[in-house]
Amino acid sequence: MSDDHVYLSLAEEHEDDTRWAYGTGFEDPLHGVDTTVPDGVDRAELAALCLALGDDALVSAQRLAEWTTRAPELEEEVALANIGLDLLGQARLLYARTGQVDGTGRTEDAYAYLRDPADFRNVTLAELPGGDFAFSIARLLVLASWRLAHFERLTASPDPVLAAVAAKGAKELTYHRQYAAEWTVRLGDGTDESHRRMRAGLQQVVPYLGELFSACDVRDEVVAVLRQVTDAAGLPLPAWQPLPRAGRTGAHTEHLAPLLAELQSVARAHPGASW
Repeated sequence: MSDDHVYLSLAEEHEDDTRWAYGTGFEDPLHGVDTTVPDGVDRAELAALCLALGDDALVSAQRLAEWTTRAPELEEEVALANIGLDLLGQARLLYARTGQVDGTGRTEDAYAYLRDPADFRNVTLAELPGGDFAFSIARLLVLASWRLAHFERLTASPDPVLAAVAAKGAKELTYHRQYAAEWTVRLGDGTDESHRRMRAGLQQVVPYLGELFSACDVRDEVVAVLRQVTDAAGLPLPAWQPLPRAGRTGAHTEHLAPLLAELQSVARAHPGASW
């Protein structure tokens, strides 16, 4: 394990840290980083961007966690869990930055556990129910490709903290995209049944590209990746239409509330508790 691994602190003890989201034993994810907001950076816009990207990561991580004990093979269960942990780590960093610049001073736990569904700003695709393995792979391929393209641009952000978070996240997202691409090709170029399921997964997921592109202009990069993967898999890339930025404005499907209820249940049942 490399020294800069995001989860190396799991082995460290920090007895004074009693946050619900991550338990004891974690230091501030931005500890030692100069968090001064540079001159000329709009604090409200920066906070809104960090919050939205953090929500995307948190909700996606929760959906991936649903595969624990349910994945086709133990190896895939571990892989999906690790991808979820990567996204959870990204959410931590982004929520921490949000709390520093939005004027509220809220903690990571407050963003994760003490907001109602209408306060979340994740894209709709992240909150949809898990479906079968092919659907989850199709969703991971689309979200990882989109998020990676977005993060690569954010490495040039005038805010050094967001730029650093994006640079670290881009390395993780490169693997997420590769993992999803390999499974897309394996299923698409496999048996008749796996081909059918992978095709159906893409048909369910790709229409939501319209909302992703309205939230961030990386259309050409993402479409090029998806076409390369689907061509290799012998699958058509379904069409999509422009969609409103529903999730980014707090307009969600009926699926988000149950997901958050499960995610937030213990923290809300025992407010202020620690473990």
